Amino acid sequence: MPLTICLHFETHCLAGNLNRQYSVSMEAGVEKKRVISPKSKKRGRRNREIPRKEVPLSDDIEDISFSKDETLQIRASLLEWYDENQRDLPWRRISSGFDERDKRGYAVWVSEVMLQQTRVSTVIDYFKRWMNKWPTLHHLAQASLEEVNEMWAGLGYYRRVRFLLQGAKEVVEEGGSFPETVSELRKIKGIGEYTAGAIASIAFNKAVPVVDGNVVRVISRLKAISANPKDAATVKSFWKLAGQLVDPCRPGDFNQALMELGATLCSLSNPGCAACPISAQCHALSLSRQNESVHVSDYPTKVVKAKQRHEFSAVSVVEILDCQEMTGPQSSSKYILVKRPDEGLLAGLWEFPSILLEKEADLASRRKAIDNFLQSSFNLDLKESTRIVSREDIGECVHVFSHIYLKMYVELLVLHPKGNRSIDYKKLDKESITWKYVDGKNLGSMGLTSGVRKVYTMVQKHKQTEQATIPERRRKTAVRR
Repeated sequence: MPLTICLHFETHCLAGNLNRQYSVSMEAGVEKKRVISPKSKKRGRRNREIPRKEVPLSDDIEDISFSKDETLQIRASLLEWYDENQRDLPWRRISSGFDERDKRGYAVWVSEVMLQQTRVSTVIDYFKRWMNKWPTLHHLAQASLEEVNEMWAGLGYYRRVRFLLQGAKEVVEEGGSFPETVSELRKIKGIGEYTAGAIASIAFNKAVPVVDGNVVRVISRLKAISANPKDAATVKSFWKLAGQLVDPCRPGDFNQALMELGATLCSLSNPGCAACPISAQCHALSLSRQNESVHVSDYPTKVVKAKQRHEFSAVSVVEILDCQEMTGPQSSSKYILVKRPDEGLLAGLWEFPSILLEKEADLASRRKAIDNFLQSSFNLDLKESTRIVSREDIGECVHVFSHIYLKMYVELLVLHPKGNRSIDYKKLDKESITWKYVDGKNLGSMGLTSGVRKVYTMVQKHKQTEQATIPERRRKTAVRR
């Protein structure tokens, strides 16, 4: 049975022939063969290999496989290690009983989406809060995008949560029964090959593989694979190899064990080989013992990341004093928040009024751009409809996305409407923005994105500094008198 399953994965995950070319060099009388992907010449900066010292390379990756003995040894050793060393994580505590299958599938789905590009330690509290608010798929399906965005704030990659919400609604609309197979799971919005494999194996005990960065690192070291790990053909081969290894009796535990090993002992730069349960099967470790110039951390091959583009933004934290809409002792001022477009970066999230700049700009240019934005978006004329109480340049703030290095120039603009006027916004066309007033107390407790919270923190610190200097100013004035 295990052999049949392995053959099935090889056929399913590695369809077609993966052509390869080689470059052969001679060093000290020893022939060395280097695998070159047919697509490598066309690869952009993202997948370009970082030049490094030459290390012994394995044979054509197509021909690499795990023997039956290797597979059995790796399964047994890794599962034994996992049973003794697995981390206690909240999504692992949910019962796998028949009556809890849908709940477990949902919990695994939520945890896997949260864990993408995010540390486990960060995810734990988010997961607990999420499951407390939306304990089942049906509860989540009734939530709004704004609600889930607020709960997600700080995790980043907000498209993930939009797809999670959309997927939950799709499942409920289709009858509410959670899909259990990879093919059915892949039909849900936002569920890719990895997430489908994780849900199917962990929640429903399906003997299917998973491949993430941790799995790539472990398998590349087990087989000393030096092919570019970002190359499409190489990725397919990793799925084939992971499919050979997955335990048919405990697929979910095995997949978690493989990822756990990569996340803990088999780390990127400092692997703990001495404590590794499958070090006896590790080809990279064997090569490092034979050749001192080879290191386990040479695998997988490192690739150059795409260079982040630099962008510049002028952010105006607009505070309105004595607005007509305000009532109560705590309502002396409010801030304006603007909703981002429903498509693109940070879609549907709230931020302070801001505008992208073509390049770095001086203070006068930034203020002119902000003034034009406020005029066109809110029909707000700073000279006619309001009195500027204060306008201060707070400073600069940098926020880094995966592909963007954003430099924000932050100002605090405090306004007081003239006469009985209020800040009003006229819907002129379909591209008009959505905005709202938020008082300072609520703003501090809102689920803001990391970038917006950085800006708000800067403003709060500036205000505190200003408040602290007021008594000193008064004291000096009194002395002069």
